[in-house]
Amino acid sequence: MSGPADKSWSKAVSGFTPAAGGGREVHDEEPLLFEAEGAYYDGASARSGVDLPAPPKIADRLGGLRRQGKIGLPGLSEPQIVRHYTRLSQKNYSIDTGIYPLGSCTMKYNPRLNEKVARLPGFASLHPLQPLATVQGALALMDRLAIWLKTIAGMPALALSPAAGAHGEICGMMCIRAALEAHGDKRSRVLVPESAHGTNPATAATLGYQVDPIPANARGRVDLAALKAKLGADVAAIMLTNPNTCGLFEDESLAIAEAVHGVGAFFYLDGANLNALLGRVQPGKLGIDCMHMNLHKTFSTPHGGGGPGSGPVALAASLAPYAPLPWVVHHEQSFALIEERAGDAAQSLGRIKAFHGQMGMFIRALAFLMAHGGDGLARLSGDAVLNANYLLASLKDVLTPSFAGSAMHEVLFDDRFLGETGVTTLDFAKALIDEGYHPMTMYFPLIVHGALLVEPTENESKESLDRFIVAMRELAARAKQHDTEFFQAAPHRAPRRRLDEVAAARKPVLRWRPDAKPTAAE
Repeated sequence: MSGPADKSWSKAVSGFTPAAGGGREVHDEEPLLFEAEGAYYDGASARSGVDLPAPPKIADRLGGLRRQGKIGLPGLSEPQIVRHYTRLSQKNYSIDTGIYPLGSCTMKYNPRLNEKVARLPGFASLHPLQPLATVQGALALMDRLAIWLKTIAGMPALALSPAAGAHGEICGMMCIRAALEAHGDKRSRVLVPESAHGTNPATAATLGYQVDPIPANARGRVDLAALKAKLGADVAAIMLTNPNTCGLFEDESLAIAEAVHGVGAFFYLDGANLNALLGRVQPGKLGIDCMHMNLHKTFSTPHGGGGPGSGPVALAASLAPYAPLPWVVHHEQSFALIEERAGDAAQSLGRIKAFHGQMGMFIRALAFLMAHGGDGLARLSGDAVLNANYLLASLKDVLTPSFAGSAMHEVLFDDRFLGETGVTTLDFAKALIDEGYHPMTMYFPLIVHGALLVEPTENESKESLDRFIVAMRELAARAKQHDTEFFQAAPHRAPRRRLDEVAAARKPVLRWRPDAKPTAAE
């Protein structure tokens, strides 16, 4: 139906105030499934979608382990369950609903074509224990993806099995440790710039290394003099992020490589920000010995929600013999897997993950790469850098950029623009929720005070960025008018208001119990 009747109906609805319990308000508070009306988690009145006859009596073979109480699961109908999870999904913010500006996270759109390809029966029905003769196509795909990633990295070897970025980090650093120890060289320190991702020092510490921080210079980059002063025969590696978490290119990478290699150490690159370099520079040509790549960031495979991630590791020739198993290799007419530490793989780390890695992520990443081609990847990284600098140019008069000059794929502001307003970075970010946006990364990196780190990725159009800019400018203006009470109470329209984040972290409630009562963290 269209025309005047349509408009009058719309006007009537827009002015309608629902009765208590009706309309939009009914969705503001979504109970847990255990708390849903009619759940009856404690007894026989629960709803059930099936009606089974009583089983015949058989001898009890449970050895006294038969359950004594009720199973404790809610009994709900299918519509109740579907509506519950649908309502929860409608409360989520996602890349499918708007710009996701988390800095150093590269929250880019996941093309639906990639999802369709990953669901093709020949891929979706694979099992890792199938005979190799039945999975030649899958092995060929893994080999083709490895060729792409080795070309992008400018390195001769690749480990596909790491399951995420941090897993890739520890894999790469284990290869470095194995290479050093193979030559009887046991070292104790790893250098980590202050602008590194937090997983870098965590990885080094997990492997038993002493973490030695390197300060940044006034330009927001590694202080080369401070780095050289800390080098010594006990240094195993430096773990550098480039572009760093200030959104800046480490333009002395070649000098860093020369200095690090000069003491027999290795140069590890955290490739989490590779999106800014695609098709522009091969990290191997910067003297990098090892780097991980996040398929779930740079190559658009689904990101967040607990996984699955994928963090392949590229290795220089000096580290290639230590790559974890399995290795995909060519025979004359087929592909095969090396799964044992013998022959060419005698020095391998062995397995660091069950089976061969995240196959679904391999499929999506290769689809993304082949859709773009080499020239498309250069365009992609250029657009990512362009978008970040457009935000910088449009906001630098009302926000305070942390460092002079242009940015790479993300732009870093600090809280100096808030001055004496009484508004904090957290308050500003919470107010952004009311504008319909997920907040940017807050308070990271730690080398500036009150950081706001924004990464738009290449996906956003000028129109999308302009809307975000308007919201940021209006909030900055309101903060400078000292509307402190408004900001400290934000968000005003979210399903959940301001949480006690300290209590939530220190006293998390991870399990529902029938007698559970609200706590300070809720």
